[in-house]
Amino acid sequence: MNYWLFKTEPGCFSWQDLENAPGQITSWDGVRNYQARNFMCAMHKGDLGFFYHSGKTPAIVGLVEVCRQAYPDHTALDPENQHFDPRATPEKPIWHMVDVRLVRPLERPLTRRALSVCPELAGMELLRRGSRLSVQPVEAAAFAFICALAGC
Repeated sequence: MNYWLFKTEPGCFSWQDLENAPGQITSWDGVRNYQARNFMCAMHKGDLGFFYHSGKTPAIVGLVEVCRQAYPDHTALDPENQHFDPRATPEKPIWHMVDVRLVRPLERPLTRRALSVCPELAGMELLRRGSRLSVQPVEAAAFAFICALAGC
C-alpha cells in the first residue's frame, strides 16, 4: 500500500463537499502538474491519503481512500471547464485523475504549523519550503506518525 496527500483549497472543493458528494466519493480532477499527475498514475485502489485544506489555515482534515485508479481527466477535453487544455485529445488525454472516497474526518485538524515542529516529519514533501504539489506521496512512517497524532 502507498500513502498520499491530496491538497485542495477549501473554497474550491472542501472536506464538507466530499461529505456531501454522492457516496462520499469524488474524482480528483483538474490537476495540471506533470509530477502530480504521475503520482496519481502510480496510485492503486485501496491506497490511503490525507485530505489537506490549503489556504488561510492549512491543515490535514481527514482520511481518504483511492477507490478508482487513474483514468483520463475529462475536464481537460471540455472547453467550458476551467481546467480545459486544448492540447489534450481523447487519443492523447495528457491529464489523469483518480477517484477518492471519504474514510473519516480527523477529530481535530492537524495544522501545517503543528506538523512542521515534528522532527519525525522533517523530510515530508508538504513541509518543504516552496512545495506546491497538489498531490504528493507520504512515506509509510510519516503516515503512521500523523495517524497516531490524529488518533486514527
